Amino acid sequence: RGFVMGVFPVCVGFFFGLVQSAAAADFSNWAVLLVAGDNHAHSGAHSMVFDNARRDLAKSLAAIGFNPNNMLHFSVDQPDAQPTSPAGIANGLWDLSNRAPGGCLIYFTSHGTPEGIVTNAGQMGAPRFANIVHTACGSKPSVIVMSACFSGIFVPALAGPNRMVFTAARPDRTSFGCGESDHYTFFDTCFLQALPASGDFVGLAQTTTACVAQREKQEQVDYPSEPQLSVGPSIATSLRWR
Repeated sequence: RGFVMGVFPVCVGFFFGLVQSAAAADFSNWAVLLVAGDNHAHSGAHSMVFDNARRDLAKSLAAIGFNPNNMLHFSVDQPDAQPTSPAGIANGLWDLSNRAPGGCLIYFTSHGTPEGIVTNAGQMGAPRFANIVHTACGSKPSVIVMSACFSGIFVPALAGPNRMVFTAARPDRTSFGCGESDHYTFFDTCFLQALPASGDFVGLAQTTTACVAQREKQEQVDYPSEPQLSVGPSIATSLRWR
């Protein structure tokens, strides 16, 4: 449930065979964009839940071959990152993708609405964010993770032949774990837990999806978030790190 090949369907068994047989990709020249879009819990109180994920993702991604010098951080109020804004993200990703042209990895964690993802005091819709990604990353191999409520709205706009898009929820569902006492969201927790034991991004997405479903079952969630995945047919050989 929640595993969707999306806009570019391929035979699942054949696709996983391609991923498993592909040589490990060189991620050292990829541009990495890590965005914490907000600094509040769902109650409105100040929270580090998104920045916690942003910082720890940088460490985990470096451990599998991404270059910390090619990572760009955005945060609402933390001094180790640039201020989160659509214009700043657009300019920063453009510059970074030209400096590190191998591919793009984007992880955006924030609150979400049926119209978009929260970026500080406002929000950014799927068309605007897709335009930023298309302009900066074009046809380069790209892995885009949108961790927010209703983030499935981004799949149609971001999907492409050389793209993997993974979202924390269906277009019509919330995700969970943005309380004042949470260190990470449910989705970010599962992603970070799955990453060290995974060898490719599709397997990582599968494990994360199963973990989220289990956590939501434990919490007796009435309407599971059902993370969504779209994998383009041209990206299989670019998704593996071991």
